[in-house]
Amino acid sequence: MWRKGNKRFGGGGGGGGGGSGGDPPAKRQAAGKDDADDGGIVVAQISKNKRVSVRSWSGKVMVDVREFYVKDGKDLPGRKGISLTMDQWKVLRDNIKAIDEAIKENT
Repeated sequence: MWRKGNKRFGGGGGGGGGGSGGDPPAKRQAAGKDDADDGGIVVAQISKNKRVSVRSWSGKVMVDVREFYVKDGKDLPGRKGISLTMDQWKVLRDNIKAIDEAIKENT
């Protein structure tokens, strides 16, 4: 099992501090019925409650894969998810072929 803090791929950790993967706590906003991540653009709806979005956080573009939950009729981001910096996204993107091959070997 992987423990908090262990890294599977080369490259750095999240950006910044704390212990929960580098994500800041979710901000509560009054406006925005479908605005997923503080103005992020939803790129893909993976399942009923999982989304991939691109957003800007502290002046950096992030790729965010996250679970959402409904509270008081609003979709809010949950704690389960990951935000990738552009460097991390490029590493993942460049390894998609190897990931697909590993999936084929294990199915």
